[in-house]
Amino acid sequence: MNKRVVHLSADNVADFMKVHSGECGWCYCTAWWHPTWEGWTERKDEQNLAFRQELFNKGEYDGYLLYVEDQPAGWCQTGRRDRLSKLVSQYQLQPNPEAWAITCFVIRPEYRKQGCATYLLKVILEDLKKQNVKQVQAFPKQAGYLSPGEHWKGPIDMYLSVGFKVERDDLHHPVLTITL
Repeated sequence: MNKRVVHLSADNVADFMKVHSGECGWCYCTAWWHPTWEGWTERKDEQNLAFRQELFNKGEYDGYLLYVEDQPAGWCQTGRRDRLSKLVSQYQLQPNPEAWAITCFVIRPEYRKQGCATYLLKVILEDLKKQNVKQVQAFPKQAGYLSPGEHWKGPIDMYLSVGFKVERDDLHHPVLTITL
């Protein structure tokens, strides 16, 4: 299976949209950009799509796309952690302008359970290390059974398997960290 990972850019927004279509849609990876969770579940996909377009218009291309056999197969939102004030607030994190965060994973259904997310994560960590990023955090869910749609922050076992350590062990809101 031929896989490659590229930065999201203005040139591949259409592929970002393909990854976020169908059952992977409606959020368009905007959840952490909103100031609070208030009203989040009432938002329509058109609202989130418009907000994502606003982010693109501001030059915010905040992640990586995964391709399998040249088809858009996955997405991971990655960037400086403190740019997402809701994330910092929800997890009661101390400001750290050097910390980066992995906040969202989307793997299209036909590519799940094939190691695609782990591959994507490993390539991202390699790229961040080349950029001299020293610390990356992740915030997976871990309580009880999670349906595929609830893995939007990535499964905790995936992070642990590539070297993340539990910084804050919390049943619902763990914080994992890796030093590169």
